[in-house]
Amino acid sequence: MKPFRAPARLAALQRHPQLAGHLVSPAIRLGLAALALLALAACASVSPPGEPPAGVAGPHAAGAVAAGATAAAAAPRAPGGSAGGVNAATATATAPADAPSTAAPGARALLPEPRPVAVPPPGEGPGVDTLDDLPPPPRDLWDRIKAGRGIPELHDNWVEQREAYYSARPDYVARMVSRGGRYLFHIVEEVEKRGLPTELALLPFIESAFNPQAISSAQAAGMWQFIPSTGKYFDLKQNLFRDDRRSVVASTQAALDYLTRLHGMFKDWHLALAAYNWGEGNVQRAIERNRRAGLPTDYANLRMPRETRDYVPKLQAIENILADPARYGLSVASLPNEAVFRSVAIERDIDVALAARLAGIGVDEFKALNPQMNKPVILAAGTPVILLPHDNALLFAARLGQHDGPLASWTAWTAPSTMKVSEAAERVGMTEAALREANRIPPRMQVRAGSTLLVARAAHKETDVPEHIADNAMLALAPDAPARRRVQVKARSGDTLASFARRHRVSAEEVAHWNRLGPQARLQAGQTLVVMTVAAPAAAPRRTAAAPARRVAAAPAARASAPAPAARTKPRSQASARAPAPQTRVAQR
Repeated sequence: MKPFRAPARLAALQRHPQLAGHLVSPAIRLGLAALALLALAACASVSPPGEPPAGVAGPHAAGAVAAGATAAAAAPRAPGGSAGGVNAATATATAPADAPSTAAPGARALLPEPRPVAVPPPGEGPGVDTLDDLPPPPRDLWDRIKAGRGIPELHDNWVEQREAYYSARPDYVARMVSRGGRYLFHIVEEVEKRGLPTELALLPFIESAFNPQAISSAQAAGMWQFIPSTGKYFDLKQNLFRDDRRSVVASTQAALDYLTRLHGMFKDWHLALAAYNWGEGNVQRAIERNRRAGLPTDYANLRMPRETRDYVPKLQAIENILADPARYGLSVASLPNEAVFRSVAIERDIDVALAARLAGIGVDEFKALNPQMNKPVILAAGTPVILLPHDNALLFAARLGQHDGPLASWTAWTAPSTMKVSEAAERVGMTEAALREANRIPPRMQVRAGSTLLVARAAHKETDVPEHIADNAMLALAPDAPARRRVQVKARSGDTLASFARRHRVSAEEVAHWNRLGPQARLQAGQTLVVMTVAAPAAAPRRTAAAPARRVAAAPAARASAPAPAARTKPRSQASARAPAPQTRVAQR
């Protein structure tokens, strides 16, 4: 028998508590059976003089004990590692269940109802006979990922090409590993909780090189690269103050939810990964196209874009390299198999800079763990939990309790109407330049009604931003240009786009755009064209000297003689001709 090594066995028990019933060697089990016999003998010694031992009757007692010991040595172990449903490490040897009972009336039962005990021979039955037979604990995260792989491997030229690509770029691989070291333990934990293949934890290497601030040309964002619509489907908030597509925890949960759904749809991990990259609809159509053509419908035989064709081979190449970097001439840093950060609850709005200072870390490190923040303030109503390095979380909690003063120097303000940035700045007590910078408002733009702006928070303000704003705040801008009105004008004989545009003081490109015409379009005489002209500002009423009393009296009579509704429908020349002389003179002044 192998020597007993207590530390290794205890560590194995901690890793695999479900095997505790199987981790007793045969010799120990036989020893426990012998102890049970001694306990039975001790019980017999307390019986009154002249009576048989309690629980074992008359002359059959010795035979019963012997039969129990024989059964314990010969009976096979029941499934689950126990003997007849009793754990071999704690079972008591008694008479067989079918032995006739000869207990004397009134005998005291000090033992439980008789049950058979079975001690299997070494090497038989399910489970592990010794702790030394358990696999060693993972040395680091790479070992842990390697042990949990479950996606069928690819072996083709695509994989070899990607292996060569990464092998030729050791600095790039090192940067990816360095960034991923912050997040990989959490991702592996979440993957294992769901019973998914651990290779999926490596997918951010392919999607974003583990850069949570990565954004693609299709506006996909975060480590897991969610486009806005898919992120919204998986309840990843995208608003003025945060983008949960970049959140370490929220985006990981959404990505694993999505991958689980795709695998349930296709029953194949290669197809599920292709759908994650290309979209499930595209993969379904490619499968149906092959099915109609009588072709195989697996990943290798579908017609798909090069990026998707290369997607699974990239993951396979990264998996191969991290499992054995020396084979590819690379040196990969070991990542400890332990948590890097922990969640900390906050109850009040707090500035990012202050949160980092209370935690004793730099702002850059804070943002690396909380990359979803869009603004320099964290709104507790929308982000009630932040991530901090494991060793700094308690420091943050202690310092937060001792902090005396405001926690946030920023808050939110909603524009009641469409207004210029200068007007909004005046209302919130900021300069226009500061307001533009805080909200990234470009020149010649104004703020639309209902927009939320980040503004300076007054020192005396006690209330935090409410949840409906923290979760839904948006900033909508409009061009700060003169209002235009739409008019229709007929082209003259011989007009071109250029001559027509010059006559109406607009550009030929604008005329073509408004009328959906080509740049070389020919105009026909009498053709109706749309022109967006600058609307004239409303004329302010002019102050005039007081008119003689007789003129003032004449004005109401004149107004009564020309009904207002009729005047609005007449051409301006007719309306002016009918106006009384006194009013005309006043207007000319």
